[in-house]
Amino acid sequence: QVQLQESGPGLVKPSQIVSLTCTVSGGSITTNGYWWSWFRQSPEKGLEWIGVIHYSGRNYSTPSLKTRTSISRDTSKNLFTLQLSAVTPEDTGVYYCARLRLFGWVYDDWGQGTQVTVSS
Repeated sequence: QVQLQESGPGLVKPSQIVSLTCTVSGGSITTNGYWWSWFRQSPEKGLEWIGVIHYSGRNYSTPSLKTRTSISRDTSKNLFTLQLSAVTPEDTGVYYCARLRLFGWVYDDWGQGTQVTVSS
């Protein structure tokens, strides 16, 4: 069974860059048929899709965050990362990584989530 584990700094100051890592075990992020996504959740906005990186390495981000978002991967370490720049308190929330199975279009594995708080 695939397991995903997020990690990040927890607390960041406004205008800084937050970098999050999703380490995957039990399966390869280059396996055909799976895409690897980032979400975030807050009481104000609910669950929000941030972006995705394909098994091929292509990546896409939601338009509202595209200019501030960078999604990449390290295949040697079997992990993928999210960088969000110029953060504001509105970026506070729990950030999740998840695996999307293309067959059936199902998010079939999720990490536990990592809290990101933007505060001075």
